[in-house]
Amino acid sequence: MKKKTFKIIFFASALTVSLAACKRELDINRNPNTVTESNITPALILPNALHNVGAQTTLAYGWLSNWIGHWSPSGSYNPNTEESTYNITSSFQETKWANVYNALFDLDVIEQKSAANKETFYQGVVMIMKAHLFQNLVDLYGNVPYKQAFRSLEFPSPVYDKAEDIYADLHLKLDTAINLLATAAVGDAEERVDIVFGGDKTLWTKLANTIKLRLLIRLSEVNANPTAELAKIVAKGGVLKSGQTASANPGYLNDEDKQSPFYATYGLTPSGNQANEYFRANNYIVNVLKANNDPRLGLFFKPAATPSNPANPFVGTVYGSDPDVVFNGDRTSNIGLGLVRSFDQDQWIVTSVESLFLEAEAIARGWLAGNALTAYDAAVTESFIWLGVPKADSAANAYQINNASANWANAGATADSKAKFVVAQKYIALTGINSLEAWNDFRRLGIPANIPLSVNPGRGTRTIPVRLIYPAAEYAVNATNVQAQGTITGQSKLFWDK
Repeated sequence: MKKKTFKIIFFASALTVSLAACKRELDINRNPNTVTESNITPALILPNALHNVGAQTTLAYGWLSNWIGHWSPSGSYNPNTEESTYNITSSFQETKWANVYNALFDLDVIEQKSAANKETFYQGVVMIMKAHLFQNLVDLYGNVPYKQAFRSLEFPSPVYDKAEDIYADLHLKLDTAINLLATAAVGDAEERVDIVFGGDKTLWTKLANTIKLRLLIRLSEVNANPTAELAKIVAKGGVLKSGQTASANPGYLNDEDKQSPFYATYGLTPSGNQANEYFRANNYIVNVLKANNDPRLGLFFKPAATPSNPANPFVGTVYGSDPDVVFNGDRTSNIGLGLVRSFDQDQWIVTSVESLFLEAEAIARGWLAGNALTAYDAAVTESFIWLGVPKADSAANAYQINNASANWANAGATADSKAKFVVAQKYIALTGINSLEAWNDFRRLGIPANIPLSVNPGRGTRTIPVRLIYPAAEYAVNATNVQAQGTITGQSKLFWDK
């Protein structure tokens, strides 16, 4: 079904909706328009919740784009000392924890209400979204509150579940969501409030399968034979394919706080000014793209407004450098038009590019049936299509033929070498799109091996952190349970990071 979008933007939390116009009643102490538990319905909350999932998936990860060599601060700014020295503390990115849990809270409210009302479509949808965000949370922090989360009256200080147990339970939750969707009724109301797939149960099932495959791929170094879960993915129709990006759009407008989140952060303000003056291309990825004569360069990044050398308009900065007028905002490359397209662009959650690269790696490993070269080519080509490269099919084909690093002939003979070859190209394809996934792959496989470390002299011998530290607020309000996780540093590996 074609996605339908609202013309009303649900940016305020649906749990705090206020309704106007009191109707006169005999009981003058009762306002029939006051928000109550009974009139906060799943359909009312869902659009804003899906919008928030999109925002939490792609925003506030600029620091990761810096760490993994995609972006770097403009030379107009001093480097963030904590970030660029890798000497992170519990205050670093501490709002990420609260923001993701807030998004999960709304989803949990919908799940509980829809289960009680037997609205199985809404229930299945939000269970998939919760699995997506909980995997992100685990990949950032490891052990986190899970089973006792959102039950504050019963568990005011929720315990932390083991990361590996959460991963296992997410598979069960996704299985349940898929089964709920299979028998769910979808009418005009469901199509209207589903701002991701417009009520298309098949695409929601494919998204669930994609998240299941992502969970399995993350465990590639600790579980080499996930046969049973892979069989479920195949039996339920496989993963998202070309043109099937999961993205939210409630009807974004070119007004303050109503633009598509990624565009509002990295594109233009409603008045036409640059929204992003800080992040610029990283010199590392610019050189990679130039060396491969990659046509995606001009879509990942814009030409510098006033480059020092007009013959070389795509200019990156070196991460951790001191301010330098030669590499200020106007002389370096901003985020490109393949990513910041329009104020009303869809806000992606899981892209078809990521999905096809996950599938290609699974086939390369021998986990799924199929031709590894064909799957790899489909993933690379989808990156060109998704970004809007002209004549994407032929351009992607030429890119693979003419570049040793992209030519499948150089993928090697083993399943491991082929999988790593796929992931090396996935790293490039995810530039500016999903730095969390690229960081996960870097931790899992060490790809790319030559990502440059920050040049901030305060870095010392520290390397790119492999996790975040629990936020200071947790140590303040849930001290016993967070301290039970032991001494955590930025180099404390997660269970799948071997």
